[in-house]
Amino acid sequence: MGGGMKDLEEKIGKVPLIFRELEKTDPELYENVLGLDQMVWKDGALSRQTKKIIAIAIAAALRDEHAVSAQMAGAKKLGVRKEEIEEALRVAFLLAGMPAYVHGKSKLDELMG
Repeated sequence: MGGGMKDLEEKIGKVPLIFRELEKTDPELYENVLGLDQMVWKDGALSRQTKKIIAIAIAAALRDEHAVSAQMAGAKKLGVRKEEIEEALRVAFLLAGMPAYVHGKSKLDELMG
């Protein structure tokens, strides 16, 4: 795993196997995705922590179990508090419905107690 992959893993928590394989099978696409990832996640008008909270709410709204788990693992590493994620999940509930909230909340309780 190269430095880029290690950085990515530190940011998002778990790197999907398909992305790990992409480094070997399509290096150009891998480098482009990694560059976009670095641009999106760097601190700007929003902190990385805030962006991570947004990502969790979106993943919960999409009911993407892998993404919710990976984003929560990354949030934990960034020091995002459980209460911040719970508040974001309430926003997801308002806009995406009860299933989004339940999906995110159950994963939050599983991963962050």
